[in-house]
Amino acid sequence: MLNRRHLRVKVMQALYAYNQADKKDIQQHEKTLLQSIDKVNEMYIWMLSLIAEVAHYVVTDSEERANKYLPTEEDLKPNLKITENRFLTSLLKNEDYIAALKKYKVSWTFDPELAKSLFATLKNAQEYKEYLDFNDDTIQTDKDIIKFIFKKVILKSSLAEQVFEEKFIVWPVDKDVLQALIAKTFKNFSFDDPKQNKLAEVTGNWEEDREFIISLFEQTIRHNDEYQAMIGVKTQNWEPERIAMMDTLLMKMAITEFINFASVPVKVTINEYLEIAKEFSTPKSNSFINGILDKILSELKAENKIRKTGRGLIE
Repeated sequence: MLNRRHLRVKVMQALYAYNQADKKDIQQHEKTLLQSIDKVNEMYIWMLSLIAEVAHYVVTDSEERANKYLPTEEDLKPNLKITENRFLTSLLKNEDYIAALKKYKVSWTFDPELAKSLFATLKNAQEYKEYLDFNDDTIQTDKDIIKFIFKKVILKSSLAEQVFEEKFIVWPVDKDVLQALIAKTFKNFSFDDPKQNKLAEVTGNWEEDREFIISLFEQTIRHNDEYQAMIGVKTQNWEPERIAMMDTLLMKMAITEFINFASVPVKVTINEYLEIAKEFSTPKSNSFINGILDKILSELKAENKIRKTGRGLIE
């Protein structure tokens, strides 16, 4: 699921787009920010759908085999066991999943070759053959073959990779989040009764997380000039063009959390933005941001502008 670091990245991307835009429409950019998170959920639903599509391609495959000019006995009596897989049957009955399919208009008819290609890989896998031969199935053994389809068939497919990259701009950044959501789904689907099995949530607590990202976005914009001045004082010896725009943006977000987010510990804020800088900014950004934030933090403490409550102590 999307943790707070992922959410900070989403806010960072929204702020970058806002700063680059000619029209500074905060509400429109907030809407885009929320849509970027919903896009992760959409990608999750599409992946669940693809898993089901691959498994149920066995029906299409059996029909094609039966219609061969000279079908074998095996062709005429295919093993359709996977169509009764507990995980799949529970997923297909899940009301939230059904609603999401409708919401995102999920259909793989635009690329019929993908499921065919993936099923061909599955059909030739030893793990699938062993699954078909096994008789004492449980919800766990049923989940094991679905995990195999996801991890060893779909994620290993360059064709599937290409399809998701083209369909979802967030794929390269949020692929790990998707895997966590699918893993959470496997954990959640542990009951024979479909009504007890729940889809994974995109965030741990959406009500709190939504408030966090909107507040972080709005307050970073609201105090932009003030925080820019703070950074400017500490970077007087640096030529402006040498300071990466992303570094400045990350420092403004960190200062916003220092001053305006009483429940977020200072150390957590610093660590989070240093980690984000490693991935999204320049090789030297990490040490540069750390040094500047350390100076600004010392000044803010001296001015008694940092007030943390609860577990969010300064030190």
